[in-house]
Amino acid sequence: MSVLSRLLNRPPPARGLVIEPMRRRDLTAIQVIERQVYPQPWSLNVFANEIEMARQGQRYYVCAHRAGQLVGYAGMMIVADEGHITNIAADPNRQREGIGRRLLADLAWEARRCRCTGLTLEVRLSNVAAQGLYHQFGFEPAGIRQRYYENVEDAIVMWCHDIGGAEYARRLTQLSPQSPQSPLRPVHR
Repeated sequence: MSVLSRLLNRPPPARGLVIEPMRRRDLTAIQVIERQVYPQPWSLNVFANEIEMARQGQRYYVCAHRAGQLVGYAGMMIVADEGHITNIAADPNRQREGIGRRLLADLAWEARRCRCTGLTLEVRLSNVAAQGLYHQFGFEPAGIRQRYYENVEDAIVMWCHDIGGAEYARRLTQLSPQSPQSPLRPVHR
């Protein structure tokens, strides 16, 4: 991390990061990260089912690779005109490198391409760093799901509305200038 990045409390740019669709061959590496970051990790079967639903246009899952190594992944469920972010995870040894920011930006761009008007997610009450990232992307707290995680910890429900406009596109571009801004493509649902 550069001195300037540390002084500004910003992570270095996610250089060399490649975001691409999640594939079955990624699942073993995903499970390694999943077990490190979640007390109750999703199984290989759950991810395989999510990949299949992505092929049907009901989900969107991506992986982040750097130098050929999987360093993060993220997913989103698309329902009507809303995107629900199901997970964002980065290798614990690679956190604070901008991986989560790039993955979240990619999900937001995809939600716009799918003509979603809003995004939602749940985040642990104790995960202040993630809440800060989500706030930068325009998410605001909308409620609490009590004992949502492991029937112990509360979740904050966060929403980001009006993601289809030019103002939100500018926000995304500023937050992650390396993210793709590909034109709208056909959506198959």
